[in-house]
Amino acid sequence: MLDVTDATFERDVIQRSHEVPVVVDLWAAWCGPCRTLGPILETVIAETEGRVELAKVDVDANPMVSNAFGVQSIPAVYAISEGKVVDSFVGALPEHRVREWVARLAPSTSEVDLLVEQGDEASLRKALELEPDHVGAVVALAELLVSKGSAEEALGLLARIPETA
Repeated sequence: MLDVTDATFERDVIQRSHEVPVVVDLWAAWCGPCRTLGPILETVIAETEGRVELAKVDVDANPMVSNAFGVQSIPAVYAISEGKVVDSFVGALPEHRVREWVARLAPSTSEVDLLVEQGDEASLRKALELEPDHVGAVVALAELLVSKGSAEEALGLLARIPETA
Protein backbone atom coordinates (compact mmCIF):
# COMPACT_ATOMS: atom_id res chain seq x y z
CA MET A 1 0.00 0.00 0.00
CA LEU A 2 1.26 3.40 -0.97
CA ASP A 3 0.09 6.84 0.15
CA VAL A 4 -0.02 8.93 -3.01
CA THR A 5 -0.08 12.72 -3.31
CA ASP A 6 -0.88 15.16 -6.09
CA ALA A 7 2.88 15.40 -6.69
CA THR A 8 3.53 11.64 -6.86
CA PHE A 9 0.37 10.46 -8.63
CA GLU A 10 1.87 10.39 -12.14
CA ARG A 11 4.84 8.23 -11.05
CA ASP A 12 3.19 6.08 -8.38
CA VAL A 13 -0.06 5.35 -10.24
CA ILE A 14 0.03 6.16 -13.94
CA GLN A 15 3.57 4.97 -14.66
CA ARG A 16 3.31 2.00 -12.28
CA SER A 17 0.02 0.91 -13.93
CA HIS A 18 1.99 -0.03 -17.04
CA GLU A 19 3.63 -2.80 -14.97
CA VAL A 20 0.78 -3.91 -12.70
CA PRO A 21 -2.86 -2.83 -12.18
CA VAL A 22 -3.13 -0.11 -9.52
CA VAL A 23 -6.23 0.40 -7.39
CA VAL A 24 -6.67 4.03 -6.33
CA ASP A 25 -8.66 4.51 -3.11
CA LEU A 26 -9.86 8.12 -2.77
CA TRP A 27 -10.76 8.66 0.88
CA ALA A 28 -10.84 11.17 3.76
CA ALA A 29 -10.24 10.81 7.50
CA TRP A 30 -13.74 12.11 8.35
CA CYS A 31 -15.48 9.59 6.05
CA GLY A 32 -16.99 6.64 7.95
CA PRO A 33 -17.50 4.38 4.90
CA CYS A 34 -13.87 5.12 3.92
CA ARG A 35 -12.67 3.79 7.27
CA THR A 36 -14.72 0.62 6.66
CA LEU A 37 -13.58 0.07 3.06
CA GLY A 38 -9.88 0.93 3.51
CA PRO A 39 -8.89 -2.13 5.57
CA ILE A 40 -10.89 -4.41 3.27
CA LEU A 41 -9.04 -3.08 0.21
CA GLU A 42 -5.70 -3.42 2.00
CA THR A 43 -6.38 -7.05 2.97
CA VAL A 44 -7.77 -8.18 -0.38
CA ILE A 45 -5.07 -6.48 -2.45
CA ALA A 46 -2.31 -7.82 -0.17
CA GLU A 47 -3.61 -11.32 -0.98
CA THR A 48 -2.76 -10.76 -4.67
CA GLU A 49 0.92 -10.89 -3.66
CA GLY A 50 1.90 -7.96 -5.87
CA ARG A 51 -0.26 -8.75 -8.92
CA VAL A 52 -2.34 -5.66 -7.99
CA GLU A 53 -1.16 -2.64 -6.00
CA LEU A 54 -3.07 -0.21 -3.79
CA ALA A 55 -2.59 3.56 -3.86
CA LYS A 56 -4.44 5.60 -1.23
CA VAL A 57 -5.19 9.28 -1.85
CA ASP A 58 -6.47 11.57 0.92
CA VAL A 59 -8.82 13.84 -1.05
CA ASP A 60 -8.59 16.67 1.50
CA ALA A 61 -4.80 16.85 1.21
CA ASN A 62 -4.69 16.13 -2.55
CA PRO A 63 -7.52 17.98 -4.34
CA MET A 64 -5.89 17.79 -7.79
CA VAL A 65 -6.24 14.00 -7.94
CA SER A 66 -9.87 13.99 -6.81
CA ASN A 67 -10.65 16.82 -9.27
CA ALA A 68 -8.99 14.87 -12.09
CA PHE A 69 -11.32 11.94 -11.39
CA GLY A 70 -14.34 14.24 -10.98
CA VAL A 71 -15.04 12.73 -7.57
CA GLN A 72 -18.35 13.80 -6.05
CA SER A 73 -18.66 11.13 -3.37
CA ILE A 74 -16.19 9.04 -1.37
CA PRO A 75 -14.97 6.43 -0.98
CA ALA A 76 -14.32 6.30 -4.70
CA VAL A 77 -12.16 3.48 -6.02
CA TYR A 78 -10.60 3.31 -9.47
CA ALA A 79 -8.62 0.57 -11.18
CA ILE A 80 -5.84 1.88 -13.44
CA SER A 81 -4.11 -0.32 -15.99
CA GLU A 82 -1.84 0.80 -18.83
CA GLY A 83 -2.43 4.40 -17.69
CA LYS A 84 -6.22 4.24 -18.09
CA VAL A 85 -9.21 3.75 -15.79
CA VAL A 86 -10.50 0.23 -16.45
CA ASP A 87 -13.06 -0.09 -13.64
CA SER A 88 -14.41 1.80 -10.65
CA PHE A 89 -16.97 1.87 -7.85
CA VAL A 90 -18.23 4.39 -5.32
CA GLY A 91 -19.15 3.58 -1.72
CA ALA A 92 -18.17 0.88 0.71
CA LEU A 93 -18.70 -2.61 -0.68
CA PRO A 94 -18.74 -5.78 1.43
CA GLU A 95 -15.52 -7.80 1.40
CA HIS A 96 -16.81 -10.52 -0.92
CA ARG A 97 -17.73 -7.92 -3.58
CA VAL A 98 -14.34 -6.19 -3.21
CA ARG A 99 -12.66 -9.58 -3.56
CA GLU A 100 -14.58 -10.30 -6.79
CA TRP A 101 -13.76 -6.83 -8.14
CA VAL A 102 -10.04 -7.16 -7.41
CA ALA A 103 -9.94 -10.71 -8.81
CA ARG A 104 -11.02 -9.35 -12.20
CA LEU A 105 -7.98 -7.05 -12.16
CA ALA A 106 -5.33 -9.51 -11.01
CA PRO A 107 -3.59 -11.28 -13.85
CA SER A 108 -4.00 -15.00 -13.39
CA THR A 109 -1.03 -17.27 -12.90
CA SER A 110 -0.23 -19.06 -16.16
CA GLU A 111 0.91 -22.65 -16.62
CA VAL A 112 4.38 -21.29 -17.45
CA ASP A 113 4.47 -19.28 -14.21
CA LEU A 114 3.51 -22.39 -12.23
CA LEU A 115 6.30 -24.38 -13.91
CA VAL A 116 8.82 -21.63 -13.12
CA GLU A 117 7.70 -21.65 -9.48
CA GLN A 118 8.54 -25.37 -9.31
CA GLY A 119 12.10 -24.43 -10.23
CA ASP A 120 13.50 -27.83 -11.19
CA GLU A 121 15.28 -28.31 -14.51
CA ALA A 122 12.52 -30.38 -16.15
CA SER A 123 9.85 -27.84 -15.20
CA LEU A 124 11.96 -24.92 -16.41
CA ARG A 125 12.67 -26.63 -19.74
CA LYS A 126 8.93 -27.37 -20.15
CA ALA A 127 8.14 -23.71 -19.39
CA LEU A 128 10.56 -22.63 -22.14
CA GLU A 129 8.96 -25.05 -24.60
CA LEU A 130 5.64 -23.32 -23.94
CA GLU A 131 7.04 -19.77 -23.88
CA PRO A 132 10.61 -19.61 -25.23
CA ASP A 133 11.25 -16.00 -24.15
CA HIS A 134 9.80 -16.14 -20.62
CA VAL A 135 12.39 -14.09 -18.73
CA GLY A 136 11.81 -15.79 -15.37
CA ALA A 137 12.24 -19.26 -16.87
CA VAL A 138 15.32 -18.24 -18.87
CA VAL A 139 17.06 -16.73 -15.85
CA ALA A 140 16.12 -19.55 -13.47
CA LEU A 141 17.31 -22.26 -15.88
CA ALA A 142 20.50 -20.33 -16.66
CA GLU A 143 21.30 -20.06 -12.95
CA LEU A 144 20.63 -23.79 -12.52
CA LEU A 145 22.87 -24.64 -15.48
CA VAL A 146 25.72 -22.45 -14.19
CA SER A 147 25.54 -24.21 -10.82
CA LYS A 148 25.88 -27.55 -12.69
CA GLY A 149 28.88 -26.32 -14.71
CA SER A 150 27.03 -25.76 -18.00
CA ALA A 151 27.90 -22.09 -18.41
CA GLU A 152 27.95 -22.21 -22.21
CA GLU A 153 24.34 -23.45 -22.41
CA ALA A 154 23.37 -20.85 -19.80
CA LEU A 155 24.88 -18.04 -21.89
CA GLY A 156 22.97 -19.31 -24.91
CA LEU A 157 19.74 -19.11 -22.96
CA LEU A 158 20.49 -15.64 -21.65
CA ALA A 159 20.99 -14.44 -25.24
CA ARG A 160 17.20 -14.79 -25.65
CA ILE A 161 16.64 -11.83 -23.33
CA PRO A 162 16.90 -8.47 -25.10
CA GLU A 163 19.34 -6.01 -23.59
CA THR A 164 17.89 -3.07 -21.69
CA ALA A 165 19.33 0.12 -20.31
